[in-house]
Amino acid sequence: MFAGMSETVLDVKGMNCPLPVLRANRTLRGMAPGERLRVLATDRAAVADFQAFCRETGHALLAWSEEAGVFSFLIRRRADTPAPE
Repeated sequence: MFAGMSETVLDVKGMNCPLPVLRANRTLRGMAPGERLRVLATDRAAVADFQAFCRETGHALLAWSEEAGVFSFLIRRRADTPAPE
């Protein structure tokens, strides 16, 4: 990982839709623009949820993967532009 690329990890394993996205949204609100959030989830529905969430909010879903039933999503917080909450 590049130096200076801080990454916050949010562990929502065991939680079901819509909790992972709600938790991620709340965490992202407290982060600086451009910061990265890695979300760890076990709910299969989270894949579609996070794709839709990022499309709707303007955050960037940089990557996602699955390993041993755990989904990992890497989201970059959007630049601060006035957006409807």
